[in-house]
Amino acid sequence: MTAAPAAPSYTRSDWSSAFRNVGQELSDVVLEPTRGQIPDALAGVLYRNGPGRLERGGQWLHHPFDGDGMITALQLAGGRLQLSNRFVRTEGWLAEEAAGKVLYRGVFGSQKPGGVMANAFDLRLKNIANTGVVRLGDDLLALWEAAEPHALDPDSLETRGLSRLNGVLKPGEAFSAHPRFDPGHHGDPRMVTFGVKTGPRSTVRLMEFAADGSLLHDRRDSFNGFAFLHDFAITPNWAVFWQNAINFNPLPFVLGQKGAAQCLESNPKGQAKFWLVPRDSGAFAGQSAKVIDAPEGFVFHHLNAWEEGNTVVLESIVYDDFPSIGPGVDFREVDFEQIPEGLLERCRIDTETATAQRERLSERCCEFAMVNPNRVGLQARYSWMAVAEREQGNDPLQAIRKLDLASGESRVWSAAPRGFVSEPVMVANPGATAEDDGWVLCLVWNGARCASDLVILDASTLNEQAVFELPLAIPHGLHGSWVQAS
Repeated sequence: MTAAPAAPSYTRSDWSSAFRNVGQELSDVVLEPTRGQIPDALAGVLYRNGPGRLERGGQWLHHPFDGDGMITALQLAGGRLQLSNRFVRTEGWLAEEAAGKVLYRGVFGSQKPGGVMANAFDLRLKNIANTGVVRLGDDLLALWEAAEPHALDPDSLETRGLSRLNGVLKPGEAFSAHPRFDPGHHGDPRMVTFGVKTGPRSTVRLMEFAADGSLLHDRRDSFNGFAFLHDFAITPNWAVFWQNAINFNPLPFVLGQKGAAQCLESNPKGQAKFWLVPRDSGAFAGQSAKVIDAPEGFVFHHLNAWEEGNTVVLESIVYDDFPSIGPGVDFREVDFEQIPEGLLERCRIDTETATAQRERLSERCCEFAMVNPNRVGLQARYSWMAVAEREQGNDPLQAIRKLDLASGESRVWSAAPRGFVSEPVMVANPGATAEDDGWVLCLVWNGARCASDLVILDASTLNEQAVFELPLAIPHGLHGSWVQAS
């Protein structure tokens, strides 16, 4: 007989208590660690982005991904933490602040007041700047993948305005919220990112930027079929996309019945594809993209990719189906047992035979996985990821796991039963030679305090180095980035 899965380790009220409005904006609040101390070599800023407003005028959003973006900056230096947070002053945020009510529909199903008739044929998309945050040149960019980024002051977090990156982007042009940072495969480090224009035939624009923000490379490739692309992976020579087999029927969105993302559904008769786009900085510059059949499954995030001769190896978090929250479901009451969990898998893509093989690397529900930033595009031995407390089954993310991708051995640091983790950010120790020499930084929702903690872990052992209890309640967030002190 198969043993029954362990009971969940959390209470729903602790998890859902993070879904709230942030009612304060702090500036340069200095905090001492509650436990431990900051390692001397850890100096820089951890930036985090995520929805900070989930209710307005008494109306709750249908999905937290529709919430207005709020940037949190956690500066570490001299053994102290300095905390600041600011909402991104987007056009939509300013208009709704002035009106005191919801004025826009949300991509993930949030509606304006007034029912279907008030929402029908209103196809405006509110740029909520709530998904990613990166430093590029003199700007801090708040990213939302359906339109241009917003530029912020990296120190004060004040919004400078919508950025078209010195003419690189056209008005309203898509710009990914999930760029990749090449550590220096072709000289200096650079940011590689993309934008996608979807339709019956989809076009991917691949861009590479120098650290000062100047555009280095720019190419466009078109492919058959609708594309929902949140993330991609890079190697020294390739940008790797996984086109999920998915249908998009816009009619319910046009008629005001659903959000645009709710009109997506897996296509059981479709064929997923890998798109391998040559990087113009690599050995195959100027060549055509390769299209290769991909396995079934749905992917939001990739871990890493690398090359072995003619084979491109891609590690991804794969779901059995597209996870969505229907129009009649309160996201705070979602049934985790009815949602497919994300599991880490590896695909070996043979560019000569145009075939792919997959293998499961772990059976533990996970998300937000990363490798040492210096190993992006190269084979990495270790990964750090957010995981469920139970070894099997779908639950909220409550632990940080270090996984040895070669042996399968792992270490786990847990915030359970009352803590819930967000995306871990691995920071390499400057000058280190060992791949796991560094730290893992993670914001944790503390259900006991109804506030957030910053936890600093040793990347090798996952032992706690320091814990800060923040005077701020930060809702479950999305992506972040680390900027090393200069």
